[in-house]
Amino acid sequence: MDTTRRTPQKFRQSVEGVVESRRRFLKGMAVAGGAVATGAVAAPHVAGAQANGLNFSIQSSWQPGTTGYHTFENWCNSMVELTSGELALTPFPAGAVSGDFQLFDAVRNGVLDGMNVFTVYWAGRMPAGVFLSSYPMGPNHPHQWDMMFDSYGGRELARELYERNGLYFVGHVHHDMNLIHSTRPINSLDDFDGLLLRVPGGIVADCFAAIGARTTLLPGSEVYPALERGTIEAADFVGPAVNYELGFQQVTNVIVMGPPSTPCLHQPVDLMDISFSLRAWNQLSDQMKELVEELVKGYSRTHYAAIQAANAAAWPLYTEAGTTISRLSEEDVARFRQVAIPLWFDWANRDHDAARLFNIHLQVMQDPEIAYLSPDDIAGYTLDL
Repeated sequence: MDTTRRTPQKFRQSVEGVVESRRRFLKGMAVAGGAVATGAVAAPHVAGAQANGLNFSIQSSWQPGTTGYHTFENWCNSMVELTSGELALTPFPAGAVSGDFQLFDAVRNGVLDGMNVFTVYWAGRMPAGVFLSSYPMGPNHPHQWDMMFDSYGGRELARELYERNGLYFVGHVHHDMNLIHSTRPINSLDDFDGLLLRVPGGIVADCFAAIGARTTLLPGSEVYPALERGTIEAADFVGPAVNYELGFQQVTNVIVMGPPSTPCLHQPVDLMDISFSLRAWNQLSDQMKELVEELVKGYSRTHYAAIQAANAAAWPLYTEAGTTISRLSEEDVARFRQVAIPLWFDWANRDHDAARLFNIHLQVMQDPEIAYLSPDDIAGYTLDL
């Protein structure tokens, strides 16, 4: 994929195609869904290679027409060539075969072979899930999550947890920080009191509830309609480019961020992952498994770069649309941190696996190269290991 920086004009032109792309998707969804149900999925066509091996269906949490889905689709369509025809991936956008919150079961039960999902959605399925992706005031830069997964043993533990559920966690995928879009002014944490706010659940919901917000859980595909109808007043969702493509600037007029030191308080490194059912994964040769793992690492870098390029083009368009960016204060950051830390340990002690995973996070956040936490910050808290 071409990840060169796009101008706001080019980005605006690409956004104009989102609605039409989604219309085409909806018209063809019944046919596509039926194809998956009967196993009659067509392999992607890539010049110079033919799919003569396995063909896995995989659904993303990205909605059709967005930068995120274009990047995912392009990566899937490159798989035939990259694997010399041994593996094809047939991509589907959010909602094509399964709802986001049902993807876990759809993949485990063989309705789909794989998923590219926002990992935070699994907090309701296993408490440890809240620590497989970004959480309030947790590790706040992508490289810190790379350390957690690749240097401190997080990937192995994630695979252990997924395998118990009939899945194979191939790897994490970097996306972006998350924004809060609001229909009413928010200038401090006090303004969240009583706000009807969409969140992805888990520890994020608990932190906002602790400061008085009325939280509700919705999949990404339902956020825009809920804002448009007024059934919610504000919503956490992904980053600026995709949210612009989805039209959030049409139904909200405020973006809420932290101060320059902490642009996002609640999900600063929102992660996705690529996972397959064990049944599908175990059909691959050992050599192909190793190759796919490396390709997922490469995809994470490509995905992150594409999102950031689109973000750079999207920000000026919010200004044109009349959107105000409201910055919380350093005092708000300190206050939210005091709310979050007890909830870290509350969630970590809900089961043994959550404690094991959060213990890795504590090691990363106290690593001298990061120094995000000191012993004084967590004095008096214990983990049930």
